[in-house]
Order: sequence, then C-alpha cells, then structure tokens
Amino acid sequence: MTDSHQMFCTLMQTFLLHLPRSAWGDIRRLVTLAWAVVGLCWSQKASLSSWGEAVKSQAHQAASHTRRFQRWVDNAQIRVQALYAPLVQAALTAWSPRGRVYVALDVSVLHGSPFVLIRVSLIYRGRAIPLAWRVLRHASATVGYADYVGVLDQAAACLPTGLEVIFLADRGFVHQELFQWLRRQQWHYRVRLTADTLIHFPDRRVVPVGQLLPAKGAAHFYHRVHLLGVALGPCHLALAQLDQPNQDPWLLVSDEYTDLTTFDEYGLRFDLEENFLDDKSNGFQVEASRLDTPAALERLFLVLAVATLHFTSVGVGVVRLKLRRWVDAHWDRGMSYLKIGWSWLRQQFRRGWPRMPALWLDPAPDPEPAMASRRKATRPKPKWVVAFKT
Repeated sequence: MTDSHQMFCTLMQTFLLHLPRSAWGDIRRLVTLAWAVVGLCWSQKASLSSWGEAVKSQAHQAASHTRRFQRWVDNAQIRVQALYAPLVQAALTAWSPRGRVYVALDVSVLHGSPFVLIRVSLIYRGRAIPLAWRVLRHASATVGYADYVGVLDQAAACLPTGLEVIFLADRGFVHQELFQWLRRQQWHYRVRLTADTLIHFPDRRVVPVGQLLPAKGAAHFYHRVHLLGVALGPCHLALAQLDQPNQDPWLLVSDEYTDLTTFDEYGLRFDLEENFLDDKSNGFQVEASRLDTPAALERLFLVLAVATLHFTSVGVGVVRLKLRRWVDAHWDRGMSYLKIGWSWLRQQFRRGWPRMPALWLDPAPDPEPAMASRRKATRPKPKWVVAFKT
C-alpha cells in the first residue's frame, strides 16, 4: 500500500466516523474529498490537475483525474458546511464548556481573480483554524454586514456550546448590526475602530475616537462609553500609539473593561494573516486553482480547511509526543503546527512512524510557542505610559 493510499484510508475512516450520512449522501463525494486532501498534501498546491498523481484508481489518464475533481467542485449537491462543521466539532471535543476561545473575522482578496474570501477562524497556537467562509465576486476587500452575517452564523454553529468566545475584527467591520449580533450571541469582542467612529461620553459629549488619540508611547483607557450614532453600549476603549515611525494607532473597543492585556488579545487577530499566507504563497498556493465561480472556490476552500484541520491535528500530536525534531530542524519550534503535521504525514508511513489523531486540537496552552529566533524573543516589549480617562 502506497503512502498516499494509507493517508486516504485514514481520512475515509475519519469521515465515516464523524460525518452523518445526511451530510454526504453519495459515498463517491467523500471518496473524492479524501483524495483531494491527499493530492493537496503530496502536490503541495491547490491545483486540480496536480492532485491526480497521488490517486489510486482504475483511471490511467491524467485528464480523467482532473475531470473528477472538477466535477466535484462544480457539484451543487455538496454542502460545504454540512461536511465541515462535524469535523471541527470532533476536533474540539476535549474543550471545556467554560473555556475561552478567540475567533477572528477577516477578508482576503484572491490575487489575480475578481473574488474575495470572507472567513471566520478559530485562533489556535499562532495560526487559525477555518470555521466558516464565503467567496464573493467583489471589487474590493470592503464588505457589508449582509455579506458576512451568514458566515458568522455558520461559525457559531461549529463551536461547542458553553465556550466563552472573544471576537476579533479589524476596522472594516465597524457596523451597528455586527455589535447587535455579538450581543445576541453573548460573544465578547475586541474590534479596531476607524478614527471617525463616534464616541458618546456620560456627560453627553460626542467626539470622533481619533480626537482621543494619546501621544506616542502612551496608552489611554476609557470605560463606560457608547459607540456610533445610535449610542451602542456601554463599552470600553483602549487607545495607544507606538513610539515608532509608520505605525498606525490602535483604537480598540471592547465589551469588557480594558487594560494593557486588551492590546495583546487584539494582537491575536494577526494569526489570521498567517493562515491566509498558508493558503497562498507559504502553503497551498490557492491562486494555482484557476477556478472561476464562487461556488467552486468555496468547495476548494473546503479541501483546504479539512487539510488545515487534519495537518494541524497531526502536528499537535507530534509535539505532544515530543517528536517535533524528527521533522523540524530548529532547536526551538520554528515551524507552524500545520507544517509540522504536513511534513510528518509525508513521511509517516514509509518510515513507520506513529500515527497521530486525525482530528484533535489540544485545548491546553501551547507547550512550544513558535520562536523566530532567540535574539528576537529576548527583545523587550514596548513600555507604555498608561492613563485611565473619563
């Protein structure tokens, strides 16, 4: 049995264990999904024409494999979230109902195409695990609430009940409807504001938040204010400006009292940028797909999401067993969990290495946070002049 066939069998066992029959209907849909993830693993790019090299089937012509994957991404009967949500839930079974998780929303332009990807992801150990997504034919990365509310609903349905969710988003999502949705879901939030966002004070002053910007090197905190023209709230502000050139100020709003840790929490949102990089030049090379419809791209991102979840789960298992240095040449962890798991899977079967859980994200703190270099890790953090304002 080849390495790719071994991986295919593992994925099929996992799918059949966690996915109800109502989610897939025809077994051929699961088979093709499993081979797509295997093909992505071995070809290292999101190109349908490259995946066939890993496939074991009765078809011999390369074009036959390509057509098979093309029919799959074009198949309207394949319901993306119905196939994906149970897999996420399986990976999160060990998470305590009272645990705190960070969830981020962002938009990425698919280079060289007229499409943008709206995605909500779970921040996890320096990277992000996709929860739900939508592809739109759109002229820019600026989208409205109506464009992404369905993605939020799907992401909320993925998460186990009882988790304390902290929502992170950039200034392009400062919409009244979003804050109302977050309140209904009982999600906490840390959202970056635009400088013209209106702030209402208890003494009835109304000023744009940009007018409250502190001096460089200072951080100011305002509690129990209200937001936007309709005075949403009460909420709390954390405003800061680094004493460095070419740095945008951080204007953050939170539903919980703010302090210096609010900046650290919001900083987790940048792990989502690493996930977009994994999709593109640093990993799956999604631009190589050349798909030309939003629906086909959404199914392609299902393949990428399953691969991300599976590879990361394997990477978590490798680190947990203290076997990371079998695939990572760095003394301290220099590879993401996704890359660790990816490298492990490409060698596991032929080297006779232990099999790791296919879907399992450890809720414990990261035992080996990634370190670009020891010199960088020893650099002092910025020191702030802190003031609590009224």
